Amino acid sequence: MGASQPEPHPGESDKVAHPFKVIAVTVAAAVGGLLFGFDTAVINGAVDAIGEEFTLSPGILGFTVAITLLGCAAGAWFAGQLADRLGRKKVMVGAAILFAANSVGSAYAFSEWDLMWWRLVGGLAIGTASVIAPGYIAEVAPSKWRGALGSVQQLAITLGIFAALLSDAFLADTAGSALGELWWGLAAWRWMLLVGVLPAIVYGVLALTIPESPQYLVRHNRDEDAARVLRSVSGVQDTDLKIRQIRESFNSKKPTFKDLRGPKFGLQPILWVGMAIAAFQQLVGINAIFYYSTTLWKSVGFSESDSFTTSVITSVINVVMTIVAIAFVDRIGRRKLLMIGSAGMFVGLLMATVSFSQAEGIGDSVELTGIWGPVALVGANLFVIFFAATWGPVMWVTLGEVFPNNIRSLALGLGAMVNWIFNFIVTLSFPWVSDNFGVWIMYAIFTIFAVISFWFVKTKLPEFSGRDLEDREGLETT
Repeated sequence: MGASQPEPHPGESDKVAHPFKVIAVTVAAAVGGLLFGFDTAVINGAVDAIGEEFTLSPGILGFTVAITLLGCAAGAWFAGQLADRLGRKKVMVGAAILFAANSVGSAYAFSEWDLMWWRLVGGLAIGTASVIAPGYIAEVAPSKWRGALGSVQQLAITLGIFAALLSDAFLADTAGSALGELWWGLAAWRWMLLVGVLPAIVYGVLALTIPESPQYLVRHNRDEDAARVLRSVSGVQDTDLKIRQIRESFNSKKPTFKDLRGPKFGLQPILWVGMAIAAFQQLVGINAIFYYSTTLWKSVGFSESDSFTTSVITSVINVVMTIVAIAFVDRIGRRKLLMIGSAGMFVGLLMATVSFSQAEGIGDSVELTGIWGPVALVGANLFVIFFAATWGPVMWVTLGEVFPNNIRSLALGLGAMVNWIFNFIVTLSFPWVSDNFGVWIMYAIFTIFAVISFWFVKTKLPEFSGRDLEDREGLETT
């Protein structure tokens, strides 16, 4: 399938009519992504203190951290259904409430079981935000800007991760340690979790100010409201034509999971494409790199105290390269960008694999000597650079636009749930495989999936750059 740009669409002007407004609406919706990144990463600075506070075994502590990912999968699964029933805005407000509840509940947790419950609640919020933001942005964005605006979600995620790292470091330094006492008699690790209330409140307020999605309004026969949003945000000139196209793209009044069924192993072919893209984003190992980066840095001679600085550097790289993706995703297309990413990640992962195959020791005591330490570092950072500029943001752009209007919310929820499930699998398997077989085995597996992801994008993924969401030509039989 080629990646040629389609002809201009009759309902949309040659230039974006209201650039500042559509950017403002996108940024407001993407604050959910910032909370997504913040709540995912903020536990890193508190995890050791939590283990000491509640005297947890490594297994229980690991599950306390990982249980959020199960909540993410559940939140993603239900978010699409709720978005179609209640509207995108109400679901965003609901997610903001869950984010705030998780922050307060986790900060005042009195036992590990209580903390696990609030971590699960936080997961529901993250999973919901991971679905609702890319779907909403895809529905309000002009076709020619949809890739760049959709990538703002990933930029917000990376900024949230960065903010969590800085917040954790500031609070730990102020208190002397994560267990040190700060204001109101709360330990620093509790404040690390509590500060998430502030962005949650901002997210809720912004969600109340943005317009509802045109697709949701048309589905609920609110054509005048839909026309107003299409004119003032999306910049559509012929709103009657656009509304008719949207309505015709709905095959049934209310989508159900029956609408996901199809001839390819029980599902529509395009669903398998979306779920595979979601799975590959995790199977190349990005979260293993981030969650267990301390092991990598220590293995090449960095001290424990230096690990924060190096993690911040990696986080900054993540942010900067996501901005690069925003600049190029609409210019060169989704497929080409993903294939470039797969090729670059393959090189970086192969360097790390070969380096760790020469390592001494196993698990946390692994040590790289000679040239292999620098090679591993270059490889790992090369991987992060290519991931952040391609698969990080473009996966969410793809999920937001590739599914038909009629099932978008349900299908996006399914794809996001797959992403979170594979995140959970990789996160739990990395330390076990590394301890029993060596870190290089996991890097070798990630390298293989980078190759498979290149082949899959080249042969199975349609190019959607520049198309209207209602343009399904060539997609249904993919």
